[in-house]
Amino acid sequence: MQQAEEQCLLSEHRKKEHRMNQDKKNQVNHKQRSGFKRIDRMHPIRMLLYLSMVGIGVLFFVLVVAFARTGGFPQAQFELPKFFSVSTVILLFSSYTISRVPRLYKQEKLKKLARYLGITLTLGLLFIGAQFIGWNEMSRSGVYFSGKSSGTYLYLISALHILHLAGGIIFLSFMVFKTMYVNSDAVRSLVFIRDPFRRLQLTMLRSYWHFLDFLWLGLYLVLLFMS
Repeated sequence: MQQAEEQCLLSEHRKKEHRMNQDKKNQVNHKQRSGFKRIDRMHPIRMLLYLSMVGIGVLFFVLVVAFARTGGFPQAQFELPKFFSVSTVILLFSSYTISRVPRLYKQEKLKKLARYLGITLTLGLLFIGAQFIGWNEMSRSGVYFSGKSSGTYLYLISALHILHLAGGIIFLSFMVFKTMYVNSDAVRSLVFIRDPFRRLQLTMLRSYWHFLDFLWLGLYLVLLFMS
């Protein structure tokens, strides 16, 4: 009798463990399915943007590794240009201004939206100008693009980042003029606000700009550490 009760309890315990394991498997499968559903629902343009950002990140990682393998900076007493530091601060401030854009769009404040887009555009152009002045500082220090390979990589890292930022600036310029244009007419403003593709464009612009901001910050910190 006692053995029968023990077998019954053991059987119930095994059934309970089986149900718990099955529930865990179902939860894992549900999470996997929900993850795939999010990917399926993602707009193809957004997916393309994320893939391009991964590619850009890999490109700069390879460049930094190649720069490090050359032995680092071309001169023992070399210091990063001061305007590289200035440009970093400018770009970080632009990251704040672009972060306000999707919220202002959602609040239908087109005048403020155009203003913050314009401020971000101005800061992006100032960043590029500061980078060019930094190049001038390097050339005065005796570091040239056609000189040692380490100097070439330093110019190349900065130039490629400027090139990718220029792509964002071109689209940002389009959005500034587009927002200013629709803000002058109530009907155009309503169509602009209700267009889901415009919201997608602005959120993608914010993501791309943040990515380039933090990419440069990472590059700057690595170069600062190596110097």
